[in-house]
Amino acid sequence: MKNVVREPQQERSIEKKNRIIDAGYQLFSEVGYYGTNTAEIAKRAGVSTGIVYGYFRDKRDILICVLEIYIERVFDPFLKMFDNLTVPVDFDTIISKIIDMAIKTHKNNRKIHEALHSMAGSDEAVGAQFIALEDAITLKIAKKFSNLGVNIDHALEKIHFAMDIIQSFSHEYVFDKHDYIDYTVMKDMVITIVKDLFI
Repeated sequence: MKNVVREPQQERSIEKKNRIIDAGYQLFSEVGYYGTNTAEIAKRAGVSTGIVYGYFRDKRDILICVLEIYIERVFDPFLKMFDNLTVPVDFDTIISKIIDMAIKTHKNNRKIHEALHSMAGSDEAVGAQFIALEDAITLKIAKKFSNLGVNIDHALEKIHFAMDIIQSFSHEYVFDKHDYIDYTVMKDMVITIVKDLFI
């Protein structure tokens, strides 16, 4: 289903729409998508429910706008990390930093992350945003390695697989947290597995 969001032209209207999106972001982060309704978003934004519906068909349209901000806030720092990458690549350090950042990101955005990922399989627009994000990250990292003269066979596949491993570990660390797991040991294992893909 195509997202239908009215784009305001006047500065005051733009500011109201942005307040609504920001209120949605806050509430989805605090109580999750399903724990939030449009009236609560309107109240948090300081506008009437009618004004919300003047810009958005429903809560889901707000979520799509929130998703764009979420992706920018959460994943830009990951991508910036690779801007300063130099040779020789210190894979141990960079992988460890990425894991730490992934864990921090999942902790700080727990509710909204759960809501967005739970919808990724059932909502075409949400799923497409995440696929586009994975593509952008994979291609940017591959290009950076290429520009540095770091030749990696099947680079796209390895980068994507490394992302999956780190994502899985972050989910395990933040959401599952088994008492019998030594997560320091597991993190070292993840670093070794990911590093072995590239060297």
